[in-house]
Amino acid sequence: MIDFDREGSVWVATINRPDKANSLTHDMLVALAEFMEDAQAARAVILTGHGKVFSAGADLDEARAGLAVSDIWERLSGAIAALPGLSICAMNGTLAGGAMGMALACDLRICVPSAKFFYPVMKLGFLPQPSDPARMAALIGPSRSKLILMGGQKITADEALNFGLVDRIVADDALMESARSIVSDTIAAAPDIASGIKSMCAASASPAEVL
Repeated sequence: MIDFDREGSVWVATINRPDKANSLTHDMLVALAEFMEDAQAARAVILTGHGKVFSAGADLDEARAGLAVSDIWERLSGAIAALPGLSICAMNGTLAGGAMGMALACDLRICVPSAKFFYPVMKLGFLPQPSDPARMAALIGPSRSKLILMGGQKITADEALNFGLVDRIVADDALMESARSIVSDTIAAAPDIASGIKSMCAASASPAEVL
């Protein structure tokens, strides 16, 4: 249910459960986490999905059984955040729930025009994963983060771009081409230069603006 491509400098993970809106089981999350941990040697990593939805979050049955509060989500997002290469979440559709953590942990986020973004964790009676609100607030500010996490608002692709939640909106048929184009300079550069720039960007990041 996850397709992995480990060939070459660009590693790609594709969520492939379109009949279930690419909802994530525990086994799928473990496989993704192991892939990201192994991808420390990759120059760039792209995370995407098949179908019309990027991911609906946790599989509903497994969420009720405890997946919603499992630490596997933090293991996965932590592994993505620790990647030395450039990471891109190329969202082929809507992103919901706990799957938001994967996207927030990536360096860049691109999406198709029809994508929507929501994280109804409070409505479902759970806290978000510990790192998700901080990463979200660093991108879009605390007020807009509360709009999503506490106000339960569903954000359109245009709003997400305006907020800074996504970095670019691209046509459906150009999603992967765009992602590969973005990483091309990174994989062509000397590894220490690319990783050095990434470290410098992280070190110079300013606190999120209070909106």
